[in-house]
Amino acid sequence: MKELLLSSYDYDLPSELIAHTPLMPQSSAKLLVYNRKDKSIEHSTFGEFDKFIKKDTLLVFNDTKVIKARIFGNKLHSNKIGGKVEALFHKMLSDDRMLLQFRGRLRVGSFVVFEDGVVAKIVNDVGGGFKEAIFYSDISLKTKLNEALFLEFLEKYGVMPLPPYIKEKEQDFRNYNSVFARNLGAIAAPTASLHFSKDYFSKLKTTFDYTFVTLHVGAGTYLSVESENILDHKMHKENFYISQESMDKLNNSRHITAIGTTATRAVEYYFRNGISCGECDLFLNPNNLPLRVDSLLTNFHLPKTTLLMLVASFVGFDELKRIYKEAIENKYRFYSYGDGMLVV
Repeated sequence: MKELLLSSYDYDLPSELIAHTPLMPQSSAKLLVYNRKDKSIEHSTFGEFDKFIKKDTLLVFNDTKVIKARIFGNKLHSNKIGGKVEALFHKMLSDDRMLLQFRGRLRVGSFVVFEDGVVAKIVNDVGGGFKEAIFYSDISLKTKLNEALFLEFLEKYGVMPLPPYIKEKEQDFRNYNSVFARNLGAIAAPTASLHFSKDYFSKLKTTFDYTFVTLHVGAGTYLSVESENILDHKMHKENFYISQESMDKLNNSRHITAIGTTATRAVEYYFRNGISCGECDLFLNPNNLPLRVDSLLTNFHLPKTTLLMLVASFVGFDELKRIYKEAIENKYRFYSYGDGMLVV
């Protein structure tokens, strides 16, 4: 079946269609609207988004906030400073143990010293450059950094890990978080959310019912699938949380519009498992269709990624190919800062 073959999710994209910077104002971004009932495609702008969704829908936003997850340090051996080390925070494993991706050779038991004398001890190697570490306030190793202190450390000394195709100055990093981002923990933005200005978001809140979920976007989100049969892919896990208020709204909703793939996965995972927090590893694809999300707002995604396969779970594989072909022909802007696509 072609919809289960990785090679089917490849496509050629002219380089000039990759969005390197955000479009301002956000409302001027293009919006491709796909209607599943009659398979029609309509071209609009994001400022018209509210005209295409049902009035009784529940809008579900992901309020995760991108942290300054990239940090730089040096190897520490016998209290002597060694070679440089780059680390990318991935997620919390417990209140005092973190998962990071390191560049540079580091064995279990190695130490790395960072800004302000903070020291990391490598306690487990899980492969692929990912290692578990415990962070201490100084070389004495007496005081561990808990989650709150570690996030403070990242905000003070870290650098935001923008995708390589984004050409943005450091002072403009604020564009890489949504206007409603509030819960620190993501290392990449839920990009459909970047289309909302403060004014437009306020307008939507006066017209539609809405709620928030939190899913901290991890490093695995944008990674290409490697297995030729996509069902053999081992989905990455991302921490998520849904409040009681949000659960009540979700449970009582008749129609749900998810703002982005991450909000979709959190909602679908909740309804399938009855779990409101933990780790989400749901892989939506043409063989695993959405059960509760009715409409999806998303961007145009990288080839051979689970994001592309998630969109196919909504529209079908053949329609996915047709939609992307039309988007390229109409010169839509792709990826994180690109234009939007609404499936209704």
